[in-house]
Amino acid sequence: MAGKFEVFLDSDSHFRFRLTAPDGTVMAVSGAFEDKVAVAAGITAVRECAGTGLVTDLCPAAKAVPTAPAAAAVPGRAQPQPNCGDQGVPATRTHTFVLAKGPRRRLTAPRWT
Repeated sequence: MAGKFEVFLDSDSHFRFRLTAPDGTVMAVSGAFEDKVAVAAGITAVRECAGTGLVTDLCPAAKAVPTAPAAAAVPGRAQPQPNCGDQGVPATRTHTFVLAKGPRRRLTAPRWT
């Protein structure tokens, strides 16, 4: 089951949407939109860009910590992730979605047939 987009009115009477996981966990909340047409365009932009978006690591560079031989990577075991602390995206930073222009890649017949 896929996640879903939920459109709602915030306390300032602006439209927003939230992306929820199949278990109901809120994964993302949008900025404010003036009307439903704008919020629908925002959802379309997220659908287009989310799957192809690049990941930017905003965490400070971690200091190299020597690891013991016993802590080597083990297949099937989750590796610890760096702790970025409680860093949020600055409120002054805006997110803009730009739809790609140009010809779309056409799907061809499956290679395995």
